[in-house]
Amino acid sequence: MDRMEQLEQAVAFVQQKTNARPKLGLILGSGLGDYGDTLANAVTVPYGEIPFFPVSTVEGHKGQFVITPDVICMQGRFHYYEGYDMDDVVMPVRLMARLGVKTLVLTNAAGGVKPDFAEGTLMLITDHINFMGQNPLRGKNWDALGPRFPDMSFCYTPALRSLAKEVAKKEGICLQEGVYCGFSGPSYETPAEVRMARLLGADAVGMSTVPEAIVASHAGLQVLGISCITNPAAGVSKKALSHEEVIGVTKRVKADFVRLVDGICAALLKE
Repeated sequence: MDRMEQLEQAVAFVQQKTNARPKLGLILGSGLGDYGDTLANAVTVPYGEIPFFPVSTVEGHKGQFVITPDVICMQGRFHYYEGYDMDDVVMPVRLMARLGVKTLVLTNAAGGVKPDFAEGTLMLITDHINFMGQNPLRGKNWDALGPRFPDMSFCYTPALRSLAKEVAKKEGICLQEGVYCGFSGPSYETPAEVRMARLLGADAVGMSTVPEAIVASHAGLQVLGISCITNPAAGVSKKALSHEEVIGVTKRVKADFVRLVDGICAALLKE
């Protein structure tokens, strides 16, 4: 059975669980998954029940879809460093696109490369650098999913970025902007790698988001990316990095994050 057949079986399984056909998709990063618990009238579908679907193994990732008539939310994502193929990492994005999602909001926890990004800063992703050593579109292209050579000039939809800034201003939330550089992980970046990323134009570094954004753009989805800067990246400060710190900081900024995402979602669903 090829990947396309596996995807269609996964889509069919989710469609059996709910009649909802949401147009908005959310992928929630480390420590941010609780947002899915705020969605009303939702159906939950654990990843482990879906045919051919991977299972999230990282602390802070609940490992399930939360689906309402308007929104499908991933509480936890898959990472290349977990040992999955890129096809597995991006399968949820393709599933959401096949379900009818037109707009995807990606969130993550990231290390700050820009020196004046304090812990808890929310950063709107304007662009990315793929330093993961792999591209999720490598191999056979399924024309039903998107073109062989997709343009990435506007991967992060300018109109959605403008909307996010308007919502942040209205809510009194400080929202920075910057370029996200994706590394494969699971080791945190070395100080030398962070210096390299800064020279290349990155403002934040992390281990997710880039494959999902590429595949979403390939599928013709509008994409918005938001990073929560949980710590200065290696070499920016002298403190050692830890996943516990990442989770702790995301919990401290959860209120601002929820207000921002709520406002963005409300505006999108009015359209």
